[in-house]
Amino acid sequence: MTQQVQQPARNASSIAGAGGEQISRETTLFAEPVFHFKDFTITNALFTSWIAVIVIIILSFVLRSKLKEVPGKIQNLFEIIIEGALSLCDQVTNDRALSMKIFPIAISVFFFILVNNWFGILPLGGFGLIEKGENGLAFIPFLRGGTADINTTIALAILAVFGANLFGIFSIGIWKTLNKYVNLKVIGQIGKKIGKDPTVVIVAPITFFVGLIEIVGEFAKIASLSFRLFGNVFAGEVLLVSMAALVGYVVPIPFLFLEILVGVIQALIFSILLVVYFTIASTDHDEHDEHEQKHEKSIIINSNIPA
Repeated sequence: MTQQVQQPARNASSIAGAGGEQISRETTLFAEPVFHFKDFTITNALFTSWIAVIVIIILSFVLRSKLKEVPGKIQNLFEIIIEGALSLCDQVTNDRALSMKIFPIAISVFFFILVNNWFGILPLGGFGLIEKGENGLAFIPFLRGGTADINTTIALAILAVFGANLFGIFSIGIWKTLNKYVNLKVIGQIGKKIGKDPTVVIVAPITFFVGLIEIVGEFAKIASLSFRLFGNVFAGEVLLVSMAALVGYVVPIPFLFLEILVGVIQALIFSILLVVYFTIASTDHDEHDEHEQKHEKSIIINSNIPA
């Protein structure tokens, strides 16, 4: 049995149905299905993510159509925000040219996560379905923050990590990118360097295995990115539902503004980490090491020159 209803914000935990039966409102760990298209199930988190994408696309076209050579107040505000975000990106990359390549991806991810985080606040007073389950009637909201679903955050984390490696392949080449993980170069140089530096027999295998550990590190990045974002957003939803269940009016409002702030912070953290991963992936460590060695040699030579 399924019917559409609108749930008031004050009845966040339970309301009385038409027949006096209590309707529960629980924040589940997993997204709930709200639509079915043949064998394809659409969850409320997936539905919200689609809405977020549509909202971002519409706003992008609207703002683009409103651009003027002499900016107004709104355009000035957005230009300040974009310039500030680009400057923040520069602080990570230390290269404006590299920032211009990474920034469009990072800012897109930021707004996608931000809109999804803020949509997670709406189910408290949103539309939904009433379904009869094992424990009686249950309210299922149409909208649930996409980032409150672990599937969405894992997908974002995979795109960030694998996208960074793909960016590295296009930036420094496939061999140098793979060499960070399977460093066959150091093994091949043992025969050349063993005469000058016998310790290479010990150092080279260690360097090789460090590269293999980096592979584990990539999967650790996926886990940390996804669970950090999911945990903070999901905890915020649980907090809002709990506060609304205890006190329906006024008291939840400060927590609502807190979650708005948390939504911005979490989107910013994810985007900054994405910029960091892309920057590291596009850095040629061999050239960096050679530059450092030349710099050290020049310092030694200069120090030996008599004044």
